[in-house]
Amino acid sequence: MVLALAGVAVFLTAEGLPAIGAPADDMGGASSLVAYIWPLLFGTLLSAVIALLIAAPLSLGVALVISHYAPRRLSKPVGYLIDLLAAVPSVVYGLWGLAFLGPFLGDLYAWLAKYLGFIPLFEGPASDTGRTILTAGVVLAIMALPIITAICREVFTQTPSLHQEAALALGATRWEMIRMAVLPYARSGIISALMLGLGRALGETMAVAMVLSANRIITFDLISTLSPSTIAANIANGFPEATGLGVNVLIASGLVLFVITFAVNFAARAIVARSDRKVS
Repeated sequence: MVLALAGVAVFLTAEGLPAIGAPADDMGGASSLVAYIWPLLFGTLLSAVIALLIAAPLSLGVALVISHYAPRRLSKPVGYLIDLLAAVPSVVYGLWGLAFLGPFLGDLYAWLAKYLGFIPLFEGPASDTGRTILTAGVVLAIMALPIITAICREVFTQTPSLHQEAALALGATRWEMIRMAVLPYARSGIISALMLGLGRALGETMAVAMVLSANRIITFDLISTLSPSTIAANIANGFPEATGLGVNVLIASGLVLFVITFAVNFAARAIVARSDRKVS
């Protein structure tokens, strides 16, 4: 695995370096490689953050229901259904977001632009098709939800029963027991689950490429007809027609995504290690 990762890193670096001196025609009119990649990096991070903000509370809630609230005859089927969501191909999520979720959210976006347009996030003009960065974030959240839920559920069920029984014996309610015994024990596992979900959102390609009506711009407007693109979606859309240095430019953007993903994983490991030291 180390050799494979090293090979990927060497390939991306060797093929991406020529893009530094690429002309503007090969970079979509951008004045430099940084000016080309920065809007894509912004869209990648924005969509991933939206997905994590939606998926994190839902995943934790579902995991707690399965592990501590729902009766066994109900928790097992629900757990199986959540696990099955991880097996759905991303192109299916993309088709669902394009054909159903986007048009379904179109009326909501129009309402947000009309009544909450004074907030920069909903400034508009609202997209009629629903192909916005917010729709892409919702699709990514649904794709990350089974990963986060499955890991959190396993961590919650591994909490020592003596800790839970002691809290209940002292008069704690079920929620107080979860807050004082289960969540502190599962802190490092929750962080790991969230980082894995974030990694899924950062690297997703086809679903975002199908759902997002993307442009290489920087904007915080979540419902506008002009939405920022992501690195992965830009590579998928641009690679078939790219030639010469244009291919190197796309590979250079892939190198940036590779580095960002590694940084996220290293940060997650550092946070988990610090949490483990505090617990011990």
